Amino acid sequence: MALGSKRNCKIGRQTTGGGLNENRIKLVGFGDGPIYKAFQNLKSGKFEEKELALFIQRAIDDLKANPFIGVPIPHKLWPVVYIRKFSINNLRKYNLPNGWRLIYTLKANEVEIVSIILEWFSHKEYERRFNY
Repeated sequence: MALGSKRNCKIGRQTTGGGLNENRIKLVGFGDGPIYKAFQNLKSGKFEEKELALFIQRAIDDLKANPFIGVPIPHKLWPVVYIRKFSINNLRKYNLPNGWRLIYTLKANEVEIVSIILEWFSHKEYERRFNY
C-alpha cells in the first residue's frame, strides 16, 4: 500500500472516564487519503480482502478503547519513509490475524489521543519494510 500526503481522515471517537489519561478523547484515523481509500476498497473486494477489512475494523475498535494496545517498535527499526512523510515520534505494531500487521503512530495532547494508521501488510511485507 502506497504512502501519500498527510491528510487525516478521522473515523471514530470514544471518551472514557478513569485514570490520568482516560478522560482524553480517543480518535482513530488514517495517515492519508489513499490509505483510507484502500481500507474502503477492501470492504468490497474478494473474500480475503473483506476478511482483512474486518480484521482492521476490529483493530480500529481496539484502538478506540486503548490506543496503547499495540507493541512499541524500537526507534532504530523505524523506516525513514514514516519519519519523513508523517513526522512520527513513536511507532507501534498491532498484530492482526493470519500474520497481518497494522502499523500506527500516536499523536496526543491534553484533550485527545489520535491513533493514526500508517500501513498494514502481510508478515512477509512487514519483514521487508523493517529489514528483518
